[in-house]
Amino acid sequence: MTTSTSTSTKSFWQRHWQKLLAAGFWVLLVGGYLWYSWRNQLSPAAAVGQLIELLKSDIGVLIYIGVYLLRPLIFFPATFLTLAGGSVFGSVWGLIYTVIGANGSALVAYTIGRFFGQPEQNQNQTGIVNGYIERLRRNSFETIMLMRLIFLPYDLVNYLAGILRINWKQFLLATMLGSFPGTLTFVLFGASFEGDFANAEFSFNPWAFAGSVIIFMISIAISRWLKRREAAKPAA
Repeated sequence: MTTSTSTSTKSFWQRHWQKLLAAGFWVLLVGGYLWYSWRNQLSPAAAVGQLIELLKSDIGVLIYIGVYLLRPLIFFPATFLTLAGGSVFGSVWGLIYTVIGANGSALVAYTIGRFFGQPEQNQNQTGIVNGYIERLRRNSFETIMLMRLIFLPYDLVNYLAGILRINWKQFLLATMLGSFPGTLTFVLFGASFEGDFANAEFSFNPWAFAGSVIIFMISIAISRWLKRREAAKPAA
Protein backbone atom coordinates (compact mmCIF):
# COMPACT_ATOMS: atom_id res chain seq x y z
CA MET A 1 0.00 0.00 0.00
CA THR A 2 2.77 2.40 0.89
CA THR A 3 4.64 1.74 -2.34
CA SER A 4 1.60 2.26 -4.56
CA THR A 5 0.65 5.45 -2.71
CA SER A 6 4.12 6.96 -3.04
CA THR A 7 4.22 6.02 -6.73
CA SER A 8 0.85 7.65 -7.42
CA THR A 9 1.97 10.95 -5.88
CA LYS A 10 4.91 11.27 -8.27
CA SER A 11 4.54 13.49 -11.30
CA PHE A 12 4.65 12.14 -14.84
CA TRP A 13 8.18 13.51 -15.28
CA GLN A 14 9.41 11.90 -12.05
CA ARG A 15 8.08 8.52 -13.14
CA HIS A 16 9.22 8.64 -16.76
CA TRP A 17 12.12 11.13 -16.96
CA GLN A 18 14.68 8.52 -18.00
CA LYS A 19 12.49 7.12 -20.78
CA LEU A 20 11.70 10.63 -22.04
CA LEU A 21 15.37 11.58 -21.97
CA ALA A 22 16.32 8.44 -23.88
CA ALA A 23 13.53 8.99 -26.43
CA GLY A 24 14.66 12.59 -26.97
CA PHE A 25 18.25 11.48 -27.48
CA TRP A 26 17.31 8.85 -30.04
CA VAL A 27 15.10 11.31 -31.94
CA LEU A 28 18.02 13.73 -32.13
CA LEU A 29 20.47 10.99 -33.04
CA VAL A 30 18.40 9.44 -35.83
CA GLY A 31 17.26 12.85 -37.07
CA GLY A 32 20.80 14.17 -37.08
CA TYR A 33 22.04 11.09 -38.91
CA LEU A 34 19.36 11.36 -41.60
CA TRP A 35 19.95 15.11 -42.04
CA TYR A 36 23.73 14.71 -42.26
CA SER A 37 23.47 11.86 -44.76
CA TRP A 38 21.02 13.83 -46.92
CA ARG A 39 22.98 17.09 -46.66
CA ASN A 40 26.23 15.45 -47.76
CA GLN A 41 24.67 12.85 -50.07
CA LEU A 42 26.22 9.96 -48.16
CA SER A 43 25.22 6.33 -48.15
CA PRO A 44 24.51 4.77 -44.73
CA ALA A 45 27.84 2.91 -44.85
CA ALA A 46 29.76 6.09 -45.71
CA ALA A 47 28.06 8.03 -42.90
CA VAL A 48 28.96 5.33 -40.36
CA GLY A 49 32.49 5.28 -41.76
CA GLN A 50 32.86 9.02 -41.19
CA LEU A 51 31.59 8.61 -37.63
CA ILE A 52 34.24 5.97 -36.99
CA GLU A 53 36.88 8.25 -38.48
CA LEU A 54 35.75 10.97 -36.06
CA LEU A 55 36.57 8.62 -33.20
CA LYS A 56 40.11 8.42 -34.58
CA SER A 57 40.54 12.18 -34.28
CA ASP A 58 42.17 14.03 -31.38
CA ILE A 59 38.88 14.25 -29.50
CA GLY A 60 37.76 10.74 -30.38
CA VAL A 61 38.71 9.25 -27.01
CA LEU A 62 36.73 11.93 -25.15
CA ILE A 63 33.71 11.32 -27.37
CA TYR A 64 33.96 7.57 -26.85
CA ILE A 65 34.21 7.74 -23.06
CA GLY A 66 31.58 10.50 -22.93
CA VAL A 67 29.03 8.38 -24.81
CA TYR A 68 29.85 5.46 -22.53
CA LEU A 69 29.17 7.60 -19.45
CA LEU A 70 25.83 8.74 -20.88
CA ARG A 71 24.90 5.26 -22.04
CA PRO A 72 22.81 4.23 -18.97
CA LEU A 73 20.63 7.31 -19.46
CA ILE A 74 20.06 6.91 -23.17
CA PHE A 75 19.99 3.09 -23.40
CA PHE A 76 22.83 3.05 -25.93
CA PRO A 77 24.01 -0.54 -26.56
CA ALA A 78 27.22 -1.24 -24.64
CA THR A 79 28.17 -4.07 -27.00
CA PHE A 80 28.19 -1.73 -30.00
CA LEU A 81 30.43 0.74 -28.18
CA THR A 82 32.85 -1.96 -27.06
CA LEU A 83 33.15 -3.37 -30.58
CA ALA A 84 33.74 0.13 -31.94
CA GLY A 85 36.38 0.76 -29.27
CA GLY A 86 38.33 -2.34 -30.26
CA SER A 87 38.08 -1.56 -33.96
CA VAL A 88 39.04 2.10 -33.70
CA PHE A 89 41.61 2.10 -30.90
CA GLY A 90 43.01 -1.43 -31.19
CA SER A 91 43.12 -4.26 -28.69
CA VAL A 92 45.34 -2.56 -26.08
CA TRP A 93 44.10 1.03 -26.00
CA GLY A 94 40.61 -0.09 -26.90
CA LEU A 95 40.58 -2.27 -23.79
CA ILE A 96 41.92 0.55 -21.60
CA TYR A 97 39.40 3.13 -22.86
CA THR A 98 36.54 0.65 -22.67
CA VAL A 99 37.35 -0.36 -19.09
CA ILE A 100 37.37 3.33 -18.15
CA GLY A 101 34.12 4.05 -19.96
CA ALA A 102 32.28 0.88 -18.92
CA ASN A 103 33.13 1.21 -15.23
CA GLY A 104 32.37 4.92 -15.34
CA SER A 105 28.94 4.17 -16.80
CA ALA A 106 28.41 1.53 -14.10
CA LEU A 107 29.04 4.20 -11.46
CA VAL A 108 26.61 6.56 -13.21
CA ALA A 109 23.82 3.95 -13.08
CA TYR A 110 24.78 3.03 -9.50
CA THR A 111 24.56 6.69 -8.46
CA ILE A 112 21.15 7.08 -10.08
CA GLY A 113 19.89 3.99 -8.29
CA ARG A 114 21.35 5.13 -4.96
CA PHE A 115 19.94 8.65 -4.98
CA PHE A 116 16.75 8.29 -7.02
CA GLY A 117 15.71 4.67 -6.50
CA GLN A 118 13.33 3.56 -3.79
CA PRO A 119 14.44 0.69 -1.51
CA GLU A 120 11.01 -0.90 -1.96
CA GLN A 121 11.74 -1.35 -5.68
CA ASN A 122 13.84 -4.43 -5.03
CA GLN A 123 10.77 -6.19 -3.63
CA ASN A 124 9.31 -6.20 -7.13
CA GLN A 125 12.21 -8.19 -8.56
CA THR A 126 11.47 -11.78 -9.47
CA GLY A 127 13.42 -14.82 -10.55
CA ILE A 128 17.16 -15.09 -10.26
CA VAL A 129 17.68 -11.41 -9.32
CA ASN A 130 15.41 -11.69 -6.29
CA GLY A 131 17.52 -14.61 -5.08
CA TYR A 132 20.62 -12.43 -4.98
CA ILE A 133 19.18 -9.46 -3.08
CA GLU A 134 19.89 -10.74 0.42
CA ARG A 135 23.27 -12.02 -0.69
CA LEU A 136 24.10 -8.56 -2.01
CA ARG A 137 23.43 -7.14 1.44
CA ARG A 138 25.48 -9.84 3.20
CA ASN A 139 28.40 -10.30 0.82
CA SER A 140 28.41 -7.50 -1.74
CA PHE A 141 31.79 -8.03 -3.40
CA GLU A 142 31.53 -11.73 -4.22
CA THR A 143 27.87 -11.49 -5.20
CA ILE A 144 28.37 -8.63 -7.65
CA MET A 145 31.38 -10.32 -9.21
CA LEU A 146 29.34 -13.52 -9.58
CA MET A 147 26.46 -11.62 -11.19
CA ARG A 148 28.93 -10.16 -13.70
CA LEU A 149 30.49 -13.53 -14.48
CA ILE A 150 27.13 -15.18 -15.19
CA PHE A 151 26.17 -12.28 -17.48
CA LEU A 152 23.15 -10.90 -15.65
CA PRO A 153 21.90 -7.69 -17.34
CA TYR A 154 24.64 -5.12 -16.79
CA ASP A 155 22.57 -2.04 -16.00
CA LEU A 156 20.10 -3.99 -13.87
CA VAL A 157 22.94 -4.99 -11.53
CA ASN A 158 24.19 -1.38 -11.47
CA TYR A 159 20.83 0.10 -10.51
CA LEU A 160 20.10 -2.67 -8.02
CA ALA A 161 23.44 -2.17 -6.25
CA GLY A 162 22.69 1.53 -5.95
CA ILE A 163 19.18 1.00 -4.64
CA LEU A 164 20.50 -1.41 -2.01
CA ARG A 165 23.18 1.13 -0.98
CA ILE A 166 26.06 -1.28 -1.65
CA ASN A 167 29.50 0.13 -0.81
CA TRP A 168 30.63 1.82 -4.02
CA LYS A 169 34.26 0.72 -3.72
CA GLN A 170 33.31 -2.93 -3.44
CA PHE A 171 30.81 -2.48 -6.26
CA LEU A 172 33.38 -0.89 -8.59
CA LEU A 173 36.16 -3.41 -7.90
CA ALA A 174 33.82 -6.40 -8.28
CA THR A 175 32.47 -4.92 -11.51
CA MET A 176 35.95 -4.40 -12.94
CA LEU A 177 37.02 -7.98 -12.17
CA GLY A 178 33.76 -9.71 -13.09
CA SER A 179 33.21 -7.79 -16.35
CA PHE A 180 36.78 -8.02 -17.61
CA PRO A 181 36.47 -11.33 -19.55
CA GLY A 182 33.39 -10.12 -21.43
CA THR A 183 34.93 -6.73 -22.13
CA LEU A 184 38.13 -8.30 -23.46
CA THR A 185 36.11 -10.63 -25.69
CA PHE A 186 34.25 -7.85 -27.50
CA VAL A 187 37.26 -5.52 -27.68
CA LEU A 188 39.27 -8.26 -29.41
CA PHE A 189 36.38 -9.00 -31.73
CA GLY A 190 36.20 -5.34 -32.69
CA ALA A 191 39.98 -5.23 -33.13
CA SER A 192 39.64 -8.06 -35.67
CA PHE A 193 38.47 -5.50 -38.21
CA GLU A 194 40.96 -2.75 -39.00
CA GLY A 195 41.36 -0.15 -41.73
CA ASP A 196 39.69 2.82 -43.40
CA PHE A 197 35.97 2.39 -42.79
CA ALA A 198 35.09 5.68 -44.50
CA ASN A 199 36.24 4.20 -47.82
CA ALA A 200 35.15 0.65 -47.00
CA GLU A 201 38.76 -0.52 -46.99
CA PHE A 202 39.51 -2.71 -44.00
CA SER A 203 41.32 -5.92 -43.17
CA PHE A 204 40.68 -8.89 -40.95
CA ASN A 205 42.99 -9.83 -38.06
CA PRO A 206 42.59 -13.60 -37.45
CA TRP A 207 44.67 -13.58 -34.26
CA ALA A 208 42.47 -11.03 -32.52
CA PHE A 209 39.38 -12.90 -33.72
CA ALA A 210 40.73 -16.24 -32.46
CA GLY A 211 41.54 -14.69 -29.08
CA SER A 212 38.03 -13.28 -28.88
CA VAL A 213 36.43 -16.66 -29.64
CA ILE A 214 38.61 -18.51 -27.13
CA ILE A 215 37.94 -16.05 -24.30
CA PHE A 216 34.22 -16.04 -25.15
CA MET A 217 34.03 -19.84 -24.97
CA ILE A 218 35.92 -19.89 -21.66
CA SER A 219 33.61 -17.19 -20.27
CA ILE A 220 30.50 -19.12 -21.30
CA ALA A 221 31.89 -22.32 -19.76
CA ILE A 222 32.65 -20.53 -16.48
CA SER A 223 29.23 -18.88 -16.53
CA ARG A 224 27.42 -22.20 -16.96
CA TRP A 225 29.52 -23.86 -14.26
CA LEU A 226 28.77 -21.05 -11.82
CA LYS A 227 25.05 -21.22 -12.63
CA ARG A 228 24.96 -24.97 -12.01
CA ARG A 229 26.85 -24.50 -8.75
CA GLU A 230 24.39 -21.82 -7.64
CA ALA A 231 21.39 -23.96 -8.58
CA ALA A 232 22.80 -26.87 -6.58
CA LYS A 233 23.11 -24.82 -3.40
CA PRO A 234 20.34 -25.34 -0.83
CA ALA A 235 17.96 -22.42 -0.38
CA ALA A 236 18.89 -20.11 2.49
